[in-house]
Amino acid sequence: MKNINFLSLGLAIATVIALMLIGVAIAERSLLGIILSITATVLITGLGFSLKKKMRKAL
Repeated sequence: MKNINFLSLGLAIATVIALMLIGVAIAERSLLGIILSITATVLITGLGFSLKKKMRKAL
């Protein structure tokens, strides 16, 4: 069984939360909330992919 990478798990959970916040912002009709949530989702996902690339190069 492989070890759990808690940093990747945390980033995945943060991305899911940011995606849920997009839905909440849409329900609240908050343009600022929608923009901030989409930005957070893109940034967190990009950070996760860049971390994965660095980890892959390290092996």
